[in-house]
Amino acid sequence: MISKNQIKYIHSLEQKKNRRNEMCFVAEGPKMIEELLKIYTPKMIFATKSWIEENNNICAEEITEQELSKLSFLKHPQSVLAVFPIPQNKDTIIDPNKLYLALDGVQDPGNMGTIIRIADWFGIDTILCSMDTADAFNPKVVQATMGSIARVKIIYTNLYDLIKDHANQMPIYGTLLDGENIYQKQLAPNGIIIMGNEGNGMSDKVRQLCDKNIYIDMNNNCESLNVGVSASIIMYELNNGDIVEFERK
Repeated sequence: MISKNQIKYIHSLEQKKNRRNEMCFVAEGPKMIEELLKIYTPKMIFATKSWIEENNNICAEEITEQELSKLSFLKHPQSVLAVFPIPQNKDTIIDPNKLYLALDGVQDPGNMGTIIRIADWFGIDTILCSMDTADAFNPKVVQATMGSIARVKIIYTNLYDLIKDHANQMPIYGTLLDGENIYQKQLAPNGIIIMGNEGNGMSDKVRQLCDKNIYIDMNNNCESLNVGVSASIIMYELNNGDIVEFERK
């Protein structure tokens, strides 16, 4: 039987300050847990009898579906919930030959999760985040990644300083309304693509570092695109558009 203290502990991890104090996050669902177990060693796993029988090589505490509903952050709990350690990604060494996503103040957990999943799909293994970007280990973000959180490194850093240090080594793509049409622009296969806040875009300081401003031309009356959708279109164009070599300054 699950204890009140266990329920209290799991629920405490819904709050960012508690996740940071404990350096742990919660993940739910068979697919999510399967992906995370390939990378991380869990602190604890709670699962229904049916999940344990199907995964009898994994040590888990058996609970009832009613008990799982008391633990879960989901409207419809999915047979297993686990607590994993938050990876300490402090290495900010940037390879100028690689492609990175940078998030400058993206706030919506759903957008954050979608962007992590898109990055994984297109083979981007590192996302650089400003300190005011949504926490990647928020339960809503984790679920939205559909397991991609296990494969994409998330680094929170002073985004301005990091980009400034590498601006002469690789292209810095800014997503701006006054940029060049992405469908008509030749793009380098490397660089840093910066996605800004949902309402305000990029901060002024970071915007000044961009040397290749791009925008997505829309052929109808749609006012704007969700930042997650925009990221997916840009990733596609960078993987399938005309490629040019970046000339270092």
